[in-house]
Amino acid sequence: MIVRYFLSWAQTASAAQRAEGAGELARTYLYGDLDATERRQVEIALMSLAEDPSPLVRRALADNFASAVDAPRALIATLACDQSGIAGPVLSRSPLLSDAELIDCVAIGDAVSQTAVALRPRLAHGVCAALAEIGAREACIALAVNPGADLLDFSLRRMVERFGEDGETREALLSRPSLPPSVRSALVAAAASCLSAFAVECGWLSSERAERLLREERDKANVLIVADAAEHDGRRGVRELVAHLRASGQLTSSLVLRALLSGNRDLLESALAELSGLHEDRVAAMLADFRGAGFAAVYMRAGLPEKFLPAFRAALAAQREYGAGGGADARLSLIMVERVITACEAINDGQLDMLMALLRRFEREAALEEARLETARIAQEAMVPEVAPPATFSGVSARAPLIDLVAFEAELMAA
Repeated sequence: MIVRYFLSWAQTASAAQRAEGAGELARTYLYGDLDATERRQVEIALMSLAEDPSPLVRRALADNFASAVDAPRALIATLACDQSGIAGPVLSRSPLLSDAELIDCVAIGDAVSQTAVALRPRLAHGVCAALAEIGAREACIALAVNPGADLLDFSLRRMVERFGEDGETREALLSRPSLPPSVRSALVAAAASCLSAFAVECGWLSSERAERLLREERDKANVLIVADAAEHDGRRGVRELVAHLRASGQLTSSLVLRALLSGNRDLLESALAELSGLHEDRVAAMLADFRGAGFAAVYMRAGLPEKFLPAFRAALAAQREYGAGGGADARLSLIMVERVITACEAINDGQLDMLMALLRRFEREAALEEARLETARIAQEAMVPEVAPPATFSGVSARAPLIDLVAFEAELMAA
């Protein structure tokens, strides 16, 4: 009787009054002492309100039932397919929606509805995959920063493929803990590509120079990622990254040689195994005797340039003599690069000119990096200890380099 009276009253009530009444009816359903018959009548009234022409009424229902575990399932399904302003609370919180229903809502929803799904406290990998595949940019950013999202590697890579040129998306993905090495590599490639295209568009660099810088910076980053993967994920992590580099066309002989000259032997071992199809243990055994015919055979089977073989052998010899570096910085070793240049110059009859040009670029890069490190060391030693500047000297640290203090003094004198 009460429900019948409510429905009759709703025919003439204003939208605001109906919204208030919908909220009261929802709370009665959730917290009232209703028998089975009364509960069924209230459900009918609620379903009729779910088709109310006013969004205020439907939003009142969504706000009250969004987190309820005993809400009418048909009502939740109806509200979840409503316009995004009404569906949002239900999509983001309702425990009654199955993964299949969420995927369906992602398929038909706009960016706001998709973002609401992406921000759910717990999100299964199937729903994450759907969002990564068809979700709007905003939804993918929300998905990336959601710690409760079960994002598998292929979904992360798909997000990079779709929105890698967007800085906010890259930042959101990089904020995720334990990001797979292959995804980090893909993000680096996307960022480098964007910067390269921007520099060319502005006329700062020629397309050829930009392409070379893009390749070199990408290789530097991949050497760092390989070193980190070897440290945290072991051989498996490096092998997965190498497979990604191969699939994306980044597994080049120059990258492998750069890694070797940076003290990283893991990339060479995994690359030879990946390209030759041999087991890594067998490749490692051949690497131990890098001057023998076995290493040359696996090198050629991997399809690496025959002309680069002397450089790889010289780099392995230098690594054995000076020790493997690698680690978190993984910079080119100037002494190792010079050792390889000396070895290759002795046998160069003109066929190694391209290799020598690459090695000279490595030499220049290593020398510049060594100069920067030495300059930083000297500046660090020149810091003035135990001198605390007054509080008004904002911007000048008690451990600031001497040159900064001199500049600051000059500014004071000029004032």
